[in-house]
Parts: sequence; structure tokens; C-alpha cells
Amino acid sequence: MRRGVGRSGRAKRALTIGGLLVAASFAGGIAAASGDMTTKAAPAATTREVEAYVSVPMPPGFRVESSELAGPVFADANGKTLYIWPFKRMRVGYSGEQKGKPACYDQVLEETAGLMSPYPAGLRLPELDERPSCTQLWAPVLADAESRPVGKWTVVGRKDGTRQWAYDEQPLYTSGLDREPGDTFGGAGGGRREGGAGGGDSAAGRIPVGPPSKVPPGFDVKTTTLGRLLTTNKSFSVYAYDKDTAEKSSCHDECARTWKPLIAPETAQPQGEWSTVERSVGVRQWAFRRQPLYTYTLDSRPSSLEGSDEPGWHNVYVQRAPAPPPGFTRQDTIAGEVLADSRGRTIYVYNCGDDSQDQLSCDHPDYTQAYRLAMCGGGDAAKCLQNWPYVLAEKGATGASRTWSVMRIDPKTGHRATPDQADALSVWAYRDRPVYTYAMDTQPGDVSGDATGEWRGQRNGFKAFWLRDDFFGGGGGE
Repeated sequence: MRRGVGRSGRAKRALTIGGLLVAASFAGGIAAASGDMTTKAAPAATTREVEAYVSVPMPPGFRVESSELAGPVFADANGKTLYIWPFKRMRVGYSGEQKGKPACYDQVLEETAGLMSPYPAGLRLPELDERPSCTQLWAPVLADAESRPVGKWTVVGRKDGTRQWAYDEQPLYTSGLDREPGDTFGGAGGGRREGGAGGGDSAAGRIPVGPPSKVPPGFDVKTTTLGRLLTTNKSFSVYAYDKDTAEKSSCHDECARTWKPLIAPETAQPQGEWSTVERSVGVRQWAFRRQPLYTYTLDSRPSSLEGSDEPGWHNVYVQRAPAPPPGFTRQDTIAGEVLADSRGRTIYVYNCGDDSQDQLSCDHPDYTQAYRLAMCGGGDAAKCLQNWPYVLAEKGATGASRTWSVMRIDPKTGHRATPDQADALSVWAYRDRPVYTYAMDTQPGDVSGDATGEWRGQRNGFKAFWLRDDFFGGGGGE
């Protein structure tokens, strides 16, 4: 019996999103947590809670923006998110930037670096006549001659003689994909601080950088598909109980042996969204947004959602991700729960990072489509459309957030369509990238296309849109 579905007796089902009913685990304006299958009407978008952060010293010209997926992020004077490119061990060698050493320049690289076996170094990269340099996609955040370090903000030298801002000694960049303040389209998967996921299988991606989350000592926040998940500093999930009140815990004795109360120190003081409740004389328990907090002793892995299968218990999010488009559903599968279209077909996202030393992304329609077309149709765009159809948007549909949008795609090339293109497809996009279904999935809950491509779909291929990946990861992370 698979964990997270059979244990709580849930049957396979599809819940309508955006109509009268919503799946409780979806984020963005949807109040209940993952695992609670009760359907509820979606509150107005203005009720979306935003993650609080710790104010840190910043040089003039920088600020903090609230992003929909990564929480608070640093931004330049125009509101563009700041990214770092952390040094990462690949399958054969290293990529990214060591602290204090910028490695992104205006040279157009022409050959593979041999960092992701089985591809050797020295192979010619595709579409060299159109290939951009690293700095064309990732503009260095330059510092003038008067710039001085402030807190963790420092200035590093570039080999061309210019000076570049760095945070915690990691050089800072902005992405050409970001258009509005708070956009994080340039980052790998939308996460923050978890950009190294996938080991040597995925490219050395850029990740947004921001201030620390405003949580007491002993707590942390992790980016997942459903939102910014509250955890302990050892990455174990934090839970709340529906029978509790803002002043009293209802979990004692046998209950408290399974659900461990998170005890606050004697010196703890209420601040912002954090408070305490008295369990007994002299013993206080942490509460967040007026909900007493616990860990689940039966959680088998960090960032788990398993405890939310128990009636009345749910994970705690400091900020939820925006809800999917109307009509999208949630489906149980052999390994967890996935996002699906209105007919229950699993939704897939496409991952791509080239094997140059720059590790440039190739998963966006504004970038080369050579990798995707080669992988999904042997270079034939028509076969790609047959094997991996885009998720089409209904006429007149618009995205309710920047995370989910409608994009017009040229079906012959995979690039954005021109404004007057007659055969353009209107498709749903997640993080400004089209989403797909797989032709070999024949019924709701099928995930036959998951991990299709190179290195389990991490380098060049498709991954299911996991809401819960109970078999491989547990937390719905990207």
C-alpha cells in the first residue's frame, strides 16, 4: 500500500479547480493544506498571505520584492530579482561560480564542456549563429567606483576591469526573462536555496537570493510546489491541528506522543505572526498565525506531507503558491499526487540545461528549441506535438497570476508566435514556460512520461508536475 494515499483510505479522484470547488492542497488563495481533501470555495486573491522576512542592511539602490514562488527576494532599483550561480559538482567536473570569482562573461561558447557524461568535451553546440553569451542572458549587477561593502553585500572584481556586486561573496546577476518586480522566471524551478537539487544530473542553475525568513530559532522555510513550507531547522515538516485554538492546544497525552509540540524557550516573546500558548505551568508552545505547532513522529523524511493525511492535521505554509488555472485537477498516482488537466491527464514540465561551461538554460520558448525537438520528436516538430501536446488554454483565458499565464506558441518552431500568426497555439505556461501532457498516458493517474529524457529528465526532458512525490521525495519540491 503506497504511503500518503492508501494509509488514509483516499480513493483516486479529480477535484475541479477554479469553479465552485477546489482541491484543498492547492496553494495561492486556497486555505486548507495538502492532504485535507475537503473542497472549499477559493477566497479572493487579496487574501494571499505573504512571507515575512528579516530586514538586513542593503546598499543604496537595492530593495526586497515579494515573489510568488520564492518568497522575499533581493531586487535592483528597477525591481528585477537578483540571482547567484552557486558552484556545483557535476558528473564530470564543476560549474557555476566560486565565491568572489565571476565566471559569466560576454564570450559566446561554441563547444560542450563535458561536465554531464556521456557527452564528451569539444562537441559543437547547436545554433551557434544565434547562441547568446552568458552576459546576454545574465546581466552582471555592476557596482560603481564609490560602492562600498554593506553587511553581506560586497564588491568583487571582474576580469574586464569592472566591479560587480556580490551577496555572501556570490556575484549577483539579473535575468532577461524577468519583466515585472517579483518575477523569478530566470531561476531553475522557481526555488531558492534548493537550486542544487538533482545532484550532477541537472544543470548548475541560477537561483534567486533574498533575506532570511522571519522565523524563530529552530525553524526554517523550504520551497515546494505548493508554497513556502514551514519546517524545523532539521528540515522536518511542521503541522497544525484543526481542534486547537489560538489560546489552547487540544493535543495532550497519547496525542502528544505522536504529535510533538514545538516548545518555545522561556525567553520567547510574541512578535509579528508568531506567538505562544501555555501547555502547562511554565511550558509554552510555539504558534504561527494563531495555530499551535507540532512535528509528526511518523514522518519518514524531511519536508514530508505525510502527516497531513491524518484527519484534522495539515502542513503549515508561510506563503502559498498561486492556484493553477480553472479546470485543472489533482490526481493520485502510483508515487504520489500530480497536477492534471480537466480530463485527468498528468501535467508535465520540461527541463533543459546545455552542457557548456556556462550551463545556459534551454527550457524557455525564447531560447533554442533544438534540445527539446531532438528529445521529444527526433528533431520533428510535428512528432513532438503528437508525443507531448501542449496544454491548450480556452479562448479568452488569462492567467490569474504571473506564475500561471497564457502564451502564444508557434507550433512549427516551439518559439513564441508573432502577434498576427494565424496558426499560433494559446497554451498554458507555468513560470513562463509551456506545460504538456503525454500521449502514452491513457487514464487519470498515469505518469508514464515522468523522467523521460536525459538523466531522468533533469538535464533535457520531462518531469511530472508533482504536488506530492511520496515515493521519491515526499514534499512536492521541484
